[in-house]
Amino acid sequence: MKIIAIANQKGGVGKTTTSVNLSACLAERGVKVAILDLDPQANSTSALGFTPGEHPSIYQHLIGGGDLSELVLPTKYANLFLIPCDMDLAGCEIEMAREDDHLVRLRNLLAPFKAASPVEYLLIDCPPSLGVLMTSALAAADELIVPLQCEYFGLEGLSKIVGVHQQIRESGANAEVVLEGIVMTMADSRTNLSTMVINDVREYFPEVTYETIIPRNIRLGEAPSYGQTIIDYAPTCSGAAAYRALADEFLRRHA
Repeated sequence: MKIIAIANQKGGVGKTTTSVNLSACLAERGVKVAILDLDPQANSTSALGFTPGEHPSIYQHLIGGGDLSELVLPTKYANLFLIPCDMDLAGCEIEMAREDDHLVRLRNLLAPFKAASPVEYLLIDCPPSLGVLMTSALAAADELIVPLQCEYFGLEGLSKIVGVHQQIRESGANAEVVLEGIVMTMADSRTNLSTMVINDVREYFPEVTYETIIPRNIRLGEAPSYGQTIIDYAPTCSGAAAYRALADEFLRRHA
């Protein structure tokens, strides 16, 4: 199993949208994939039709240990699983910060699950911050994917998350984690700004920037309110086509 953190400290850039819809499109292609909802807002949990707080989250396991496999829930989609989240996880960040091993606690918790799970990919939907939960996810991950909104402030945020990634590698917490990809999201082909941001990112990160671009699409915003992924809610819209293309490109990269 490969662990992939979907992370950006900036909010509203498409982390949850990418986590949920990329996972759903991979599952549609027969790949077994799970989402670990590590954001206390629990948006991935609700986007997949679950009520936050209805099922145990990873909170108690991060504090006291345990078998992570007992938290895994099957979703209504074949091959797609969820480790849910709830608001209690917000308090976990404070409790973990007091412990000397807070950076590697999630990695240690995931290690036996990674070794035994039949799932091929675990995508971690990270919170929009540079706090303990997000840095713990990077310390536990094999790869990092950064969703990047096609706006000027997105470029500023990118430099920060790349810097944190480098710090995690150099600190010894996880020297193996690689920046697997940057996914351009919320692109508006009618504006020069989107084109400029895309070109700038491809110039500085030519090898890792995905060719697939996720457009600004109202259906992508509506789908979570119905507890559905985009391939269920609006399977023929431009957003669904983009995430299917992203899943295909992801699989080619990991072939």
